[in-house]
Amino acid sequence: MSVFIDPNRRIGRIDPKLHGQFIEFLGECIDGGLWVGEDSPIENEHGYRKATLDALRALRPPLIRWPGGCYADTYHWRDGVGPDRATTFNENFATYELDPHDFGTDEFLRLCEMLGAEPWINVNMLSGSIAEMKEWMEYCNREQGTDLARERAANGHPAPYGVRYWGLGNEVWAGGGTMTPQTYMDEYRRYASAMPSFTTDLFTPTPMVAIASGPDGNKPRERVKWTEDFFRLLAEYRQPKIDGYDLHFYNWNIDDDRDTPTEFDEAGWNRVVEGCLELEDILREQWTLMNEGLALINEPEGPLDSKLDHVDLIVGEWGNWHKTAFLARPALRQQVTMRDAVTTALTLDLLQRNCDKVTMACNAQTINVLNSLILTEGERTVLTPNYDVFMMYRGHRGATALDVPRRDTESPVYVFASLGEDGRTLLVDLTNAAMYDAADIDLKFPVDVRLESMTTLAAGDPHECNTADDPDLVRAAGIPVGGDVAQSHAVTLPAASVSTLRFTVV
Repeated sequence: MSVFIDPNRRIGRIDPKLHGQFIEFLGECIDGGLWVGEDSPIENEHGYRKATLDALRALRPPLIRWPGGCYADTYHWRDGVGPDRATTFNENFATYELDPHDFGTDEFLRLCEMLGAEPWINVNMLSGSIAEMKEWMEYCNREQGTDLARERAANGHPAPYGVRYWGLGNEVWAGGGTMTPQTYMDEYRRYASAMPSFTTDLFTPTPMVAIASGPDGNKPRERVKWTEDFFRLLAEYRQPKIDGYDLHFYNWNIDDDRDTPTEFDEAGWNRVVEGCLELEDILREQWTLMNEGLALINEPEGPLDSKLDHVDLIVGEWGNWHKTAFLARPALRQQVTMRDAVTTALTLDLLQRNCDKVTMACNAQTINVLNSLILTEGERTVLTPNYDVFMMYRGHRGATALDVPRRDTESPVYVFASLGEDGRTLLVDLTNAAMYDAADIDLKFPVDVRLESMTTLAAGDPHECNTADDPDLVRAAGIPVGGDVAQSHAVTLPAASVSTLRFTVV
């Protein structure tokens, strides 16, 4: 296979927030996985599991979404602030555990501060209220000395947190209210209109970002109709504040009872790999529908009015979901093999390739749930192959995505490339999606480039995974390179592998 990579064929800037993460009170994602408490025998830093915290510090996720997910629509933020916290019962996706609320707003926002991540908070639109949303935003962001600002200071954070991203509802087409676009639009208008601006100048735009609940990406007919109806209703009369539209898509693997996260045949491997690629068609479909809907908005009637002409497309939840996760205890726990790592790499590639359409995305979920980067077992913490993929891809953040055409559509090798902010560094992703066969690829450039480094993630067997007893069985490793300067570089890729190559334009 031969691929031509031209640094001048540019798509757009890759927003680092496309590498976002999602944590929810589901199974042991937060309680036990991220948060163990200061009195725990597990090594911790102010209650955060230290091994998890160290891994996230190294990764530096640009964006973290919390508290859900479905959990957001049962969550009352006051249960999780201050010294005296409520104990409730968590039924979220069969978690079925007492919820002591030891990890709340301050713990989440301090985590984001430690990691340098932008926080995205989802408000409770199902069982909460507009007043509750407003008070939560005031608690997080008010600089002036209101009662809520003083309460935040008393809880250890005098300065405002500056939370910009707020999701108004979650999956409102199902557990978030089983709404129709009409009922959701009616509610969305009220909630969005009530958001504080946190400005002191009438003509200064608010820094707050309002994110609407988009469609179920796994329902082909419904997702089209939902977006058509939502934007038609949005165009009626005056528009509420809306900055983002949150699509969810899971790569379901639920058709074969014999297929598990670690036991699968080649047909199962191919089914999951092909399934993740569907997201690219969905993104392009939804982007077109959104812009057709925005075109329905009338022109302003007065000089003080402005016309809404853009809404960001966001993927708030994505990842592999294997059937056995439904019955797993703790809830939705599943192992991660090279099958998941390959689809994680391909998903990041397609998100980056569509950076002119998509601005933020969150892997679901970071710890112990579904497409995890981190698994914990008692006192031990394991980094999955997915963690390696995200680490290998860090160089794409803020870079410019390049349009790289595939020359051979029959090849199992997928290619993505970006040009660094320095204008000379090329980072090339090569994913060999063949389960058992190695592949040769010839990379061609219009100029001389030097191959500086190559990192490859592969396993001795595609079913292998990292466990508490063997935590480094599947790990990325550097491949020796000669540093040759040329316009063509031949590379051999192991079966079922993900590689990143770094070139410098000479």
